Amino acid sequence: MEREKALALWREYNSEDSLFRHALSVEAAMRHFARLYGEDEDFWGSVGILHDVDYQKYPEEHLAHSREILEKAGCGEALVRAVLSHGWGLCSDVEPQAKMEKVLYAVDELTGFIAACAYVRPSRSVLDMEVKSVRKKWGAANFAAGVNRGVIEKGAAMMGIPLEDLIRETILALRESAEAVGLKGAL
Repeated sequence: MEREKALALWREYNSEDSLFRHALSVEAAMRHFARLYGEDEDFWGSVGILHDVDYQKYPEEHLAHSREILEKAGCGEALVRAVLSHGWGLCSDVEPQAKMEKVLYAVDELTGFIAACAYVRPSRSVLDMEVKSVRKKWGAANFAAGVNRGVIEKGAAMMGIPLEDLIRETILALRESAEAVGLKGAL
């Protein structure tokens, strides 16, 4: 699915700015990892945009309506399955198996955690953030308490990379889109 069509579909079911910034953050991470792995950047980016397509309209039934929404829009099974897999063990029984699915599973929560880390920096930016800044906040249970660190750790393990590498690459991805996702801050 082309980016503009993915954005239009997202907007058909969502309107909140914070959810839009999250969709763009996950898109940025997915595109970054697609480039690293030599995969289809546009396709992975569309998956990132659409991963929470049903969240605003159906927050208590997240992912229960995604298949219907995506299939109605003409999305193929690979995109649908990837979207469903990002909620594995939380609100979906679709286990991430493909590389794209594993990346989405890992970066969904991580982009939110990195954003929270950026918001408390003096610069309020991801542009000057390093892995050690994120790791410093990792063990503080009351910081970004809604972020499931276990999912991120499991995602890194599924991807076969150290957590620090996942964090580093996701920071780099968010730097590329810092202004669009609201993480440019004062820099």
